[in-house]
Amino acid sequence: MKRTILAFAAVTALAVSGCAANANSGGSGAAEAGDTLVAAYSEGGKTLDPAEANDVTSDTFVVAAYDQLVTYGRTTDGGQPKAKTDEIVPMLAKSWKASADNTSYTFTLRDDAKFQDGAAVTADAVVKSFEHIKASSSASFLYKMAGIAKVTKTGEHGVKIDLTAPNHLFLQILPMYSFSIIDMDKVTRNGGAKWLANNTAGSGPYQITKWDPSTEASMARNESYWGEKPKLRQVDVKFIAEASNRVQLLRKGEVGLALEVPPKDVRSLKGSDGVVIDSRAGNKILFFAMNNKIKPFDDPRVRQAVSYAIPYDKLLNDVMKGEASPMKSAVASSTPGFSDAGYTYGHDLDKARALLAEAGLSKGFSFDFTLGSGFDDWNDDAVLIQAELAKIGVKMNIKKMARPQFLEALDTRKVQAYITRWTSFVNDPGYHLGLLLTTQGSSNYANFSDPVVDKSWQQAATEPDVAKRNKLYGTAQQEINTKAPWAYLYEYNIVVAHRAGLDGYTSYPDGIVRFFQLSVTK
Repeated sequence: MKRTILAFAAVTALAVSGCAANANSGGSGAAEAGDTLVAAYSEGGKTLDPAEANDVTSDTFVVAAYDQLVTYGRTTDGGQPKAKTDEIVPMLAKSWKASADNTSYTFTLRDDAKFQDGAAVTADAVVKSFEHIKASSSASFLYKMAGIAKVTKTGEHGVKIDLTAPNHLFLQILPMYSFSIIDMDKVTRNGGAKWLANNTAGSGPYQITKWDPSTEASMARNESYWGEKPKLRQVDVKFIAEASNRVQLLRKGEVGLALEVPPKDVRSLKGSDGVVIDSRAGNKILFFAMNNKIKPFDDPRVRQAVSYAIPYDKLLNDVMKGEASPMKSAVASSTPGFSDAGYTYGHDLDKARALLAEAGLSKGFSFDFTLGSGFDDWNDDAVLIQAELAKIGVKMNIKKMARPQFLEALDTRKVQAYITRWTSFVNDPGYHLGLLLTTQGSSNYANFSDPVVDKSWQQAATEPDVAKRNKLYGTAQQEINTKAPWAYLYEYNIVVAHRAGLDGYTSYPDGIVRFFQLSVTK
């Protein structure tokens, strides 16, 4: 490990000093001082296909290499830039108009946007991109959630999107990286979706010039970008699984930005010379999921008992060191439409024992808990929860699993219990609940199914009145809080650590760093 760090330091020192060669083999040579950034991520991502990306690293590269029809606005929060997700602004589409009944939208594209190989961004490209999204294994669910019925060309730079019904989520979902506009003709020429998983065909501000998920990636500025050109000519991303190594390199100035900084290191980094910690409340949540189709968790009383046994204060104070806040609904408290109705849980072992007795389990039970690797707080949480459950006669068998295998296991929907986190990229209860807790939700790995939740969610999707819609979402949250498919652990702060002199960082609910917004002062 020491040899690895020394070698890495030598490489990054060149980059920071401005002597690193442009990673694009056909590029313009050495980068100028101050226009190159080295970032440290915990993992290397799974794919570069926008429609299949679903991890933060993959999403980051997609956002850098692609544009969407529309994007989110920006505002300031105490002088700090943050996304304004309820404000949709132009991107590849310079304007749009909804029909009187809000069941169709007509978009007018910019006529000066080009893909990175020089081909024009046209209506044909948009139509083909949406066909790719519809056929994907991941983003197809979002396609349905947005209520898209048909996408047609109305002219060289005109596109009409018809919906199955009015849908308030439609314009909020469109800015997501999943709905990137792709040069599908280029993709077809190169062999199709398999090629797209490891290459890009976008019109975005950066070109991905290297991607090795096991070690590093590089992106170079798209010098012919149609929009405002990024100030950073080059971004090198190093994939460093060990959090302490990322922290050490940041402290030494050998990386300019680091993600996944453990809470125990945040306080010490705040006192480090030249380091800036950006920590803000976000909508990333962590929960203890119990498979509602596997005994004994098919009984809501057992799930409620577990919820009363969680040592919430220890998790927030001892594990997260104040870099998280209490979670009191399946929906994050920062989400419009949040409701904690029906939430009654606190650390109460007597209440937990009484519920187990009601469920016929007064002597307790044993269950398997699958712990995915990669996050220190998960390990610490699991140990604390295991100890508390033992006090009520419940034996929690911790089965550790590497993260790739853990994610595959969740897809089977047969894991008995697990901890996982979730960030809703669209800050709306409909998006959040639709994916996680409706019967057909693509990420409903705990197999929760409730007719009240499904009906409320379906009615809210087409309800144009915000107050009425939030009332329906409140009904759904109350039902979920009462039935307890999850034990709520906490809401994370979004923490990004960077060197002083890095400007322009904007906090987004999806946690993705938009490198094209950043600059480094010399």
